[in-house]
Amino acid sequence: MKRRLFLATMLSAGTGHAASASEFPYGRSHIFAVYRKGDLIGHHSLRFRPEDGKQHASTSLDLAVKALGVTLYRYNYRCYETWDGPSFLHLESETNDNGTKYSVKARRSPEAVIVDRLDPLPAVASPAGQDGLQRTPTVRDTLPSAILPTTHWNREQVEQSALLNTQYGTLSKIKVVNAGREPVKTVTGTLPSTRYDYTGELRFSQWFDDRNRWVKAAFAAPDGSMIDYILQE
Repeated sequence: MKRRLFLATMLSAGTGHAASASEFPYGRSHIFAVYRKGDLIGHHSLRFRPEDGKQHASTSLDLAVKALGVTLYRYNYRCYETWDGPSFLHLESETNDNGTKYSVKARRSPEAVIVDRLDPLPAVASPAGQDGLQRTPTVRDTLPSAILPTTHWNREQVEQSALLNTQYGTLSKIKVVNAGREPVKTVTGTLPSTRYDYTGELRFSQWFDDRNRWVKAAFAAPDGSMIDYILQE
């Protein structure tokens, strides 16, 4: 099973704008069940909290692929964002991709988005002959101030040609095509929606309903299996 089986594809979103506070389309939570080949492998949960005129968004993603009771692949991701009305201000993310760990911090200044990322290296033999995971020093990058993160809930990402990848802290160049109207099945019914297909350094499909809420995602894992997100409402 390849290490970056799922969220290297997903995480894997310029105007720098989300919906304004008065137009914010989500409630307190927004949860997807994640399926692979029809089997439930985890959940992708969003939590939203307005406070002091700002919008705080928390993402939790936990996946586990098993066979005969043995876990073959595990993925855990956490991301915390702060927005001031339409403007992205700050995020922090932590990822454990089947034992490989990533850390990203990004903050927006008037001139740029400053990104600090910590990339792990493969395990290597230590001088004492023991294997250990070494890390590179923190790398700082400066990205355009209008860049948006790949946190998926913000429909403005479909208008972009590049996104801040919140797993790796790097720039992902993309092309997004409006693939037309499609109904989306949720756990309780059907929602009218619009499909968007991403190509380039991120490859997946994403659906937004008429309230500008993210309501579905689908993509192919490196082994060819399909990953489907089903909204739990």
